[in-house]
Amino acid sequence: MTNKAADTRRLAIDALVRIDNDGAYANIVLPAMLQRSRLDTRDRAFATELVYGTTRMRRACDWLVDRYLLAPVEPVVRAALRLGAYQLVFVEVPAHAAVDTTVSASPIRARRLVNAVLRKISGETDRVWPDDATKLSYPEWIVARLRTDLGTVDADDALVAMNVGAPSTVRADGYVQDESSQLVGAAVGALEGERIADICAAPGGKATAMAASGALVAASDLRASRASLIAANRNKLDARSLVVAVGDGTRLPYRDATFDRVLIDAPCSGLGALRHRPDARWRIQADAPDRLAALQFALLREAERVVKRGGVVLYSVCTLTDAETVAVDAQVERELPGLIPVALGDPWQPRGRGGQILPQLRDTDGMFAVRYQKS
Repeated sequence: MTNKAADTRRLAIDALVRIDNDGAYANIVLPAMLQRSRLDTRDRAFATELVYGTTRMRRACDWLVDRYLLAPVEPVVRAALRLGAYQLVFVEVPAHAAVDTTVSASPIRARRLVNAVLRKISGETDRVWPDDATKLSYPEWIVARLRTDLGTVDADDALVAMNVGAPSTVRADGYVQDESSQLVGAAVGALEGERIADICAAPGGKATAMAASGALVAASDLRASRASLIAANRNKLDARSLVVAVGDGTRLPYRDATFDRVLIDAPCSGLGALRHRPDARWRIQADAPDRLAALQFALLREAERVVKRGGVVLYSVCTLTDAETVAVDAQVERELPGLIPVALGDPWQPRGRGGQILPQLRDTDGMFAVRYQKS
């Protein structure tokens, strides 16, 4: 065992404590910790895998560990036990290396306990999980909801796919963006000379892609901090036909029938993008899909107001619940009959009057979209 290997695990344990007990966001706290560390590129990548993977599989790891604990343990010991269990069961790390390095990275006072528990886990030959939610490592409500809305097979395949880290997809202009998000931007159909509103635009990936077509894009977001992300990406990519504003997408400061096209990449529960957000599954509230659906429809109503007749409104969400997808579109059909759905085509799978991309089919985030034309 090398000091470097123990240092990698020690940093991972520290990050897990900050995520699980201090409420830090994994994608914010870990890069900052890695930047301050002396780990090389390879060890930084491994530390990221350990932290993100252990965070995703937290429930499963707790079940693996808790069978061998006689009393509660302090947060840092809990983090070390989860980290060791993750390596033993979900990563191809040799058992002796996973145990020895994790024990060495643990507080001295807890090393005997960590060693004993991890050795018991490593010696198991016939493991029977208590239920699917524990095995898949999600809250029960997420498993139940997606199974109801997608069917058990598609839901479970999606949940398995979202337990694996996302590949890095880079556009031709150098911007890193998931392929499903690129497909959403392309589905808007931006053309040179058109006016396009992107009303929930942060961090600006879709807005900059549409601006590259030669369209004039008005990109806005509710908070100034998020609008600044759009501006930073505009400047980085030299998207000169992109203007940035702070604004409420349900009360836009534009006249009626101003835009040729409107993109609403709406705030949502994010249940299709959990592989990008390892801690999100433990933060999302069970009422989020139904609560956010009202906001999503309000954004669509405002988009219908500011788009021209014959213009396009593209609604998208990186989630897969009925409440935020087909149910929102059903409300559009009832209350905004002037928005007529237009088929998306390949690679979108038909779902209701729109289309979806499941995580397991293209190794992307899960996405739903409906493209409307205003009659």
